[in-house]
Amino acid sequence: MTDVEQAVRPQPADARGRPAGTPRIPLAVLLGVLVAALVLACLASVAVGSKTLSPGEVWQAVTGGADSSYTTTVVESRYPRTVLALVVGCGLAVAGALMQAVTRNPLAEPGLLGVNTGAAAGVVAATAYLGASGQMQILLWSLPGALLTGVFVYLIGIVGGRVSPVRLVLGGAVLTAVLTAFIQAVTLSRPQTFDNYRYWVVGALTGRTWNAVLTVAPLALVGLVAALVLARSLNVVALGEDTAAALGAQPARVKAAGLITATLLSAAATAAAGPIAFVGLAVPHLTRMLVGVDMRRQIMCGALIGPVLLLLADVVGRVVVRPQELMVGVVTAFAGAPALLIAVRRMRSTS
Repeated sequence: MTDVEQAVRPQPADARGRPAGTPRIPLAVLLGVLVAALVLACLASVAVGSKTLSPGEVWQAVTGGADSSYTTTVVESRYPRTVLALVVGCGLAVAGALMQAVTRNPLAEPGLLGVNTGAAAGVVAATAYLGASGQMQILLWSLPGALLTGVFVYLIGIVGGRVSPVRLVLGGAVLTAVLTAFIQAVTLSRPQTFDNYRYWVVGALTGRTWNAVLTVAPLALVGLVAALVLARSLNVVALGEDTAAALGAQPARVKAAGLITATLLSAAATAAAGPIAFVGLAVPHLTRMLVGVDMRRQIMCGALIGPVLLLLADVVGRVVVRPQELMVGVVTAFAGAPALLIAVRRMRSTS
């Protein structure tokens, strides 16, 4: 058995039916702790920023009693980016869990299907050839680019009616290379396109409005509901395709639905905030350490842990270079590198 298969294969259950090695934390208690952490992260996102405000000023702005319109404007500008962080963090975390489960690859993340590159290609094409400008136009053009790329890679990965993880990864790598070449060719020949693209490609929540939230939130909600519906079937498929078929499941359809759901979630998140690295990779590993391999628990906990990590990364980015801001994509990249090393060490320890 390979390192990849060992890292995500179902583990033997204990006397109470829990995967062996799972921490003995009741799910209700864990969810309560995560909800409390999410509430605190949201409060920090509203209260802390590159503009220094006292807790009293923030409270007055929230309750509508602020003396200064400037204070009110600053605090209110943090509301949509906080809600968007909830949507993006949830989408990336759940998409990562689905992709790792379907491909049986613990290093899989939303970029595996070329979704990030597809969204970037949509941004570049719309900016260069259609005159798109502004955050909402970029979002609306990056979303179909991400979705089409994910679907195309999925079609490449189908062999004989079944999804081949190897073909899926290779198809994603090939399409990513082609689209990257297209992006480089266009941005190097069109300076204005490059100026628009370079701010989006870093990954940021800065300056996002309620329109962006309302555009991607319904897609993320549909994807989250679909993931919860698929969770039980993914648990059965994890036992092996032959066993799953004997139990009445349809592995090919379950995997296809899982990949389509992951594409929808990651496309919505990437279109809204740009490519944000490591959230989709790190969060599934954290959830497996907390709740084991049960996909239902992974999705519920991941939908809370992802936003917490993204909100905290966004807050850190606001304060480390005051009065400027560090893009959240940069912060998650720095924080995600240790997570990747831990994942690799975990794979080696299971061999």
